[in-house]
Amino acid sequence: MIYFDNAASTAVHPEVVKEMLPYFDVQYGNPSSIHQFGRKAKNAIQKARKQVAALVGAEPDEIIFTSGGTESNNTILMGIPAFRPEQNHVITSSIEHEAILQPCKQYEKIGYKITYLSVDEHGIVDPDEITNSINQQTILVSIMFANNEVGTIQPIKEISETCKKYQVPFHTDAVQAVGKVPINVKELGVDALSISSHKINGPKGVGALFMKKDLDIMPNALGGGQENGMRSGTENVVGIVGFGKACEIAKERLNKNISHFQTLHSSMLSKIVKEIPHVKLNGHAEKRIFNNIHLTFLGVNGEDLIIKLDEHGIAASTGSACSVHTQKASHVLKAMGFNHEQITGSLRISFGYMNTLDEVEQAVEVLKKVVTELRSVSPYKTKYNF
Repeated sequence: MIYFDNAASTAVHPEVVKEMLPYFDVQYGNPSSIHQFGRKAKNAIQKARKQVAALVGAEPDEIIFTSGGTESNNTILMGIPAFRPEQNHVITSSIEHEAILQPCKQYEKIGYKITYLSVDEHGIVDPDEITNSINQQTILVSIMFANNEVGTIQPIKEISETCKKYQVPFHTDAVQAVGKVPINVKELGVDALSISSHKINGPKGVGALFMKKDLDIMPNALGGGQENGMRSGTENVVGIVGFGKACEIAKERLNKNISHFQTLHSSMLSKIVKEIPHVKLNGHAEKRIFNNIHLTFLGVNGEDLIIKLDEHGIAASTGSACSVHTQKASHVLKAMGFNHEQITGSLRISFGYMNTLDEVEQAVEVLKKVVTELRSVSPYKTKYNF
């Protein structure tokens, strides 16, 4: 088996598993308890908070633990407007994850004005469009760091400077970017940033939200006052411990991983372009996360391609694992100007630290065979002279 769907989820690192194990059956105390079991659990959370903060250049008390990227995004999208009911305008982009777009659609139903910024053919937002869209009613700007389908990186620092100029809070969904590129929230100047554990070889069901200390926001759950009052409820100690360790490893291996991803990306892309005709890389060639290769194979249905690859023991996807079962055309590719044929012929390959050049070579050989097979019965066979 070859697993090339690491943008959807990753294997939990063995060191992470080892770190988590004692918190299942030995150190299982409630972090709110004052006895030694509780104190040890609380200390473990604080250690993890420091580990997460170090990965993104934040202060530990600026990290709020959540259940994952979706909750982190929703906390910002729901929390800031709730604190400022006199304002009703949010700016985002047309290629965001559904965890941003769906809250925005809910706001539209109750009278909010949402500006969905367009992108160019590479999936990049024009920062000038943000300047042109901000008005006195603008309460929040939320633009993702790296796109979950095509891997394009946005000009986050430039957008942040614009938002700061107009004193509008700026949030970025960095779920796909953390651990793939260097991130320092202080240097970027962002007000809030979302992170997910299972994208960086940590456990599922846990994530974090970086929030500047001076950011006014309504808590998403009230009760015992955990997470500095922002997220009440007994903490997922074992998940948080694993997440912290995953962040520590991601920080230690960052440069090594980036180099590894670039090598795999370059090797696979050059082989595919050389050996398979009518194929195109989607997203920006350079302004991207290199663990992601998103391609369009003309004359091939992406879903059929995924099924055929799976039959050969290769796991990949057509795009977002969060929306693939809806059978809807990719809103990301549509926003980038792709036609129906180009959208349905898409394939996303995403690498992890365990993938090898040998796996790349094996996958390319299978791709050549499968694409040829599918094109032989394609309705576009005559059009492209397959």
